[in-house]
Amino acid sequence: MLKKTLILLVLAGSVFGQSIQEKHLKNVRQLTFGGNNAEAYFSRDDKKFSFQSDFKAWGLECDQIFYMNTNSDAKTKKPKMISTGFGRTTCSFFMPNGKDVLFASTHENGGHSCPMPPEMGKKYLWAVYESFDIYVSDLKGKIKKQLTNTPGYDAEATVSPDGKSIVFTSTRNGDLDLYIMDIDGKNVRQVTNVLGYDGGAFFSPDSKKLVFRASRFNSEAEKEEYKENLKKNLVAPTNMEIFTCNVDGSDLKQITNLGKANWAPYFTPKGDKIIFASNHHSPRGYDFQLYMINTDGTGLTQITTESNFNAFPMFSYDGKKLIFSSNRNNGGTRDTNLFIADWVD
Repeated sequence: MLKKTLILLVLAGSVFGQSIQEKHLKNVRQLTFGGNNAEAYFSRDDKKFSFQSDFKAWGLECDQIFYMNTNSDAKTKKPKMISTGFGRTTCSFFMPNGKDVLFASTHENGGHSCPMPPEMGKKYLWAVYESFDIYVSDLKGKIKKQLTNTPGYDAEATVSPDGKSIVFTSTRNGDLDLYIMDIDGKNVRQVTNVLGYDGGAFFSPDSKKLVFRASRFNSEAEKEEYKENLKKNLVAPTNMEIFTCNVDGSDLKQITNLGKANWAPYFTPKGDKIIFASNHHSPRGYDFQLYMINTDGTGLTQITTESNFNAFPMFSYDGKKLIFSSNRNNGGTRDTNLFIADWVD
């Protein structure tokens, strides 16, 4: 009887798209229902979130930026698009006023059509489009300001909790490094300066530190391959670890040493831990789960177990909810949807 009960519980967990082993997640709710939806980030009052989607049913050829109310979903209604609908966009984030959203777009420098994705060859590569610049739009889709206008890639921008600064990744010096600027786009200063891809940075809750993904090299051959790819505006994201540093670049620390791809990090509400996506456990590399680790690199804990892709986690500002992307409950398709859950410490 006990065995039968356990089987029923496991089946029930699968039906609702949540494994019973996901003890930190409660009341998981699906927010989008088709396409690739990612990088969902809350407004300061936690009532809204922005995200990017390429859902073809919404008439999209490549990623555009949308926003939704947190208590709604996109099952029957297309959310409000706040990017121009031209070019390719990425990495949106609410500004402190809750009325504007920043994001990177190719719509001015790369033309109105979607830039072509890279030729993969035998390796999985990301395109680092030189035509990306960072813009601020209101919720009606009106571009209010262009924050970057420097040759090369400018993207992956997020805002500090104190509302004073923006961190972003740029190739303006010939490498993929982190930079910080004031909230109005002025006073740009370089944060990292070690060869390799530094990106996907977020501030700590006190706005004093950064957490980010970075590629570093174990051989001269790996270093040369990185440099050759970057000349073609490409980067291989298959070997990355999680790092932290102060906002001025000091006290640089490698937090993970797991191998494979460790990325999409975000500080927990207390700032003492980091949640991130990783495939280090996967023999073939196709299985990404969320993990949590202390800021000193100890106490690695697996957070998700459902489906083979979970990434882009962000905590609500009140610390009560987690929003993330997942392949769970996609009916056997390749769709990646957004989910929100109550966070359980």
